[in-house]
Amino acid sequence: MVSLIATQGTLFDLETVLDYGQSILNVAQELTKSLIEQRTISTRTIQAQMNRHFHGTAAEGAWQWKDAYEAVEAAQILYLRQKGYKRLLESPLTVLLELEKLVALCPTQTRRSEESVQLQQFSTPLPLAYLVAKAAFINADDLILEPSAGTGLLAQMAKLRGASLMLNELAPDRSKILRRLFPGTPLFGVNAEQINDYLAGKTQPSVVLMNPPFSASPKINSRNPDATKSHINSALQRLANGGRLVTITANWFSPANPSWRETFLKWQDFARVLLSVGVNGKVYSKHGTTMETRITVIDKVPADSNKIPCITETLNLPEILALVQQLPQRSSWERLDIKAAAIAKVVQLLKRTTVAQPETVSFLADDVVVLEYEVIEWTASEGLKDTLYETYRPQRIRIKDALPHPSLLCESAALALVSPPAPTYKPHLPSNIIAQGLLSEAQLESVIYAGFAHCEFLSGSYIVDDSLDNVTVAANSSENAVRFRRGWFLGDGTGAGKGRQCAGIILDN
Repeated sequence: MVSLIATQGTLFDLETVLDYGQSILNVAQELTKSLIEQRTISTRTIQAQMNRHFHGTAAEGAWQWKDAYEAVEAAQILYLRQKGYKRLLESPLTVLLELEKLVALCPTQTRRSEESVQLQQFSTPLPLAYLVAKAAFINADDLILEPSAGTGLLAQMAKLRGASLMLNELAPDRSKILRRLFPGTPLFGVNAEQINDYLAGKTQPSVVLMNPPFSASPKINSRNPDATKSHINSALQRLANGGRLVTITANWFSPANPSWRETFLKWQDFARVLLSVGVNGKVYSKHGTTMETRITVIDKVPADSNKIPCITETLNLPEILALVQQLPQRSSWERLDIKAAAIAKVVQLLKRTTVAQPETVSFLADDVVVLEYEVIEWTASEGLKDTLYETYRPQRIRIKDALPHPSLLCESAALALVSPPAPTYKPHLPSNIIAQGLLSEAQLESVIYAGFAHCEFLSGSYIVDDSLDNVTVAANSSENAVRFRRGWFLGDGTGAGKGRQCAGIILDN
């Protein structure tokens, strides 16, 4: 048998043995023992368990500290499943204080991964998650949507109250953890800034609990302060009439901030803000930051005035608990019998056939791959020649496994002397697009350069009038000022396949 394994290593490689989500869960189960015994989880304990279940050390690249912190958060969820139901029978203040003691047993998250910084992955501290769920007044017959589920701390607080869940998480590794922690729960993997569009035709939630990225958007390289507004607006659209949305945002996203007041006033046409209160920054200290945040509670019922209740000060959690307990009961929500648009598909993790998979629902294709390519050095030709045109192929990149264009392509001799920029953007496309040559090498180049452009903003800020026709330059601090994404011009001639190029760009997005 040993020789068989040695000769057939591809069947028993690390991908086969290691299921990331299950490995995190295994570590979490060990760490939960410390929490139940009210013992501090030491760095040495975490390292030992991570080394054991990831078959190597962090120094060897087997795992990152970001993975270890995810395991600690998963351990908190497992603790809640054992102790949380009894905890909810105690007084709210007692529950809050007990959760604060629990978090104090966990290590401070001092190290960030590149992904966590880019996507602003700051999970909800457990005491704050308790207040968010409590502000929603959750009932057992509720359907809860968490558009940015992370490791599931908010979701677990809702589940303790017997509600059903719909989860969404863009980060692949966190999705793998959620599949293990919440098997059988509908799980999506889309950009939550368009959650309403992606879930069109599917059941509407009665409650939305959310902690979206404050100023980061996928495929945008710079800070995007409009991200918070986009996340909340799309979630409000998806929320059933009469439902309640409770969100954590940066403290600056406030109806008292002139830059955002117009946004809140527009929401008042179909939704009523019940509470907006700042949260003291020390709440996030165990998550490696002391940034001040804000809790906002919104019911999806038309407001009867433009007065928006807002507390500009940042309060401690016991003070916020007192405000949450004074919130009005929820309105009756419209339960719409919308049949799910697609039959649920069991997610199978690639190359992990030896590990039994949980029957977790997903509505995304499982064959999407990152388009890999190599950036090459560009060298000009010897100068202008007698010919007007030269044969064309991508000059700065070589795309792995891409097929050449089925017909001859050319460009002007003058244009051939201009160096194209070196792209860094990598599209996500179904694998058969490349394998079957549905998009040629030149067409895939267009998808890459379009995404490369769309990652950036144009310089400056602008004011757009109500007609959406007139645009004027404005200061960045101006009220209602907006920024525009860079565009990309497709000027290829006949035979280049512009329709397919556009389809590829849409698929990537």
